[in-house]
Amino acid sequence: MTNNDILRRLRYTFDFTDTKMIGIFRHANLAVTRVQLSGWLKKEEDAEFVRITDQEMATFLNGLIIEKRGRKEGDQPEPERQLNNNIIFRKLKIALNLTADDILHLLKLAGVSLSKHELSALFRKQGHQNYRECKDQVLRNFLTGLQHQWRDKEPTVNTDKPQRVTATATATADKPVRKPAERRAAKDVQFVVDKPATVKSASKPVTEKPRSKPAAKAADQAAAEHDSVWAKALAKSSKKS
Repeated sequence: MTNNDILRRLRYTFDFTDTKMIGIFRHANLAVTRVQLSGWLKKEEDAEFVRITDQEMATFLNGLIIEKRGRKEGDQPEPERQLNNNIIFRKLKIALNLTADDILHLLKLAGVSLSKHELSALFRKQGHQNYRECKDQVLRNFLTGLQHQWRDKEPTVNTDKPQRVTATATATADKPVRKPAERRAAKDVQFVVDKPATVKSASKPVTEKPRSKPAAKAADQAAAEHDSVWAKALAKSSKKS
């Protein structure tokens, strides 16, 4: 990893503005212009890209320690002229006041598992028998864990903050709550059935249905017999008179 990669990732992780970045450099007594900072933060393929030196990067990390932990009394440490991953890792550990468990947790967030013995070897002084060189992969995964912890973390709900009360909730707060109507017993319920409305229809003349021929013949025969009976009765009465 290059110094420019690390500077870009730290800026993104902690959401530093240009003004904040310039102030961190100023903590370590280095005046940086916005044009310089812009060149350091650009990608390598950009025509305006400028490579940041080891001493300038060490100055930024020293300023970050002051920004996060405060300025120590007495003389301030001089920035290293040559940097490696171990020195950068150690300065970030000091700036963020991280314990071994904190670092292992951050590495675990990036999918890397290390033992405490392996981790402590990365912070040994160069030349120590247990010193171990910090590879780019370890430093890159540490920065990824930092990003997950500081920048990509889900927002927590502040329970101390009073909840917002809407105007509708305030207006209806004092109103009594209407209870549901009690159910009546089945025997007390009376059902009223409305009768269908009667429709007055205009009277129509009754017309007799046409009779069949046998029925008509029988009716004529009955009428003839009836007439003959009356005729005989009239004849008898006239003879007696």
